[in-house]
Amino acid sequence: MTTKYTKDHEWVRVEGNIATCGITAYAAEQLGDVVFVELPKIGRIVSQGDEIAVVESVKAASDVYAPVSGEVFDVNEALVEAPEGVNEAAETSGWFTKLKLTDPGEVDEMMDRAAYDQYIAGL
Repeated sequence: MTTKYTKDHEWVRVEGNIATCGITAYAAEQLGDVVFVELPKIGRIVSQGDEIAVVESVKAASDVYAPVSGEVFDVNEALVEAPEGVNEAAETSGWFTKLKLTDPGEVDEMMDRAAYDQYIAGL
């Protein structure tokens, strides 16, 4: 299992050809209390960088971008009923969607945890 990060504060955890995606704890903290999550439709094909979800907080609404390319095959329906799950566990049970990877090489170009931590320290 590999976890990687984007400069837009998304994470992806890859197991085989399945990529679980969400926003980082840093992003959730910056947003404040999440009050609404809009998830993608199952079956949707996305390219790396495409808008894949929307998260609204008491501060702002933000787009969530696909960290990798793939086909949406699962979404975290629990976030629709309890969007605060993003704040409570952004990088575990607060995941947004699962994709079937179409270009596994994209993951290799992303930041690992140490590089991401260094990146956010400079913000």
